Amino acid sequence: MSSPTRTTAGPLTRTPDATDAPHAPHAASPHAYDVGLLLLRVVLGLTMAAHGSQKLFGWFGGGGIDGTGSFFTMSGYPNGKALAVMAGITETFGGLGLALGLLTPLAGAAVVGTMVNALAVKGFGSFFAPTGIEYELLLTAGAAALALTGPGRLAADRYLPWVKSHRLAYGAAALALGLLIAAITLLLRN
Repeated sequence: MSSPTRTTAGPLTRTPDATDAPHAPHAASPHAYDVGLLLLRVVLGLTMAAHGSQKLFGWFGGGGIDGTGSFFTMSGYPNGKALAVMAGITETFGGLGLALGLLTPLAGAAVVGTMVNALAVKGFGSFFAPTGIEYELLLTAGAAALALTGPGRLAADRYLPWVKSHRLAYGAAALALGLLIAAITLLLRN
């Protein structure tokens, strides 16, 4: 990596070196990054959307609103049915947003917020399945990574002028919002 040097004008600039070459042997092409982000977005997003549809509609062997609401009530949340609807909508539309690359920072933050609550309910006693948190932790980290990095160029966000160029600050602000809402939800829990 090159070190900063002072030019005659005074600001710090980078001196070019071999790592700045467009096709350095260890650097992936922009297309590789975009395809990798697309794969991560689609798999993680559709997984979360299916998980949310279990809560909302009882699809894929899920409990639907009644079953999920009962589980939330047993887990200490007040008004379990209302929370089941909220969690189902958040997971379904957050997941679809990630899969499409649509409003990616907010979609990632929505998934992170629901998964933080899932982690809290499950507890941190074990890491590995069947009672561990490995699955929830992986979904949380993947969604946070997408919120921070952006969706890549193969995404709907590319066509929205206000989010066309992803900024780290957008992802960080969205994650802060998701974590704040998750914290408030956890505070309501008995």
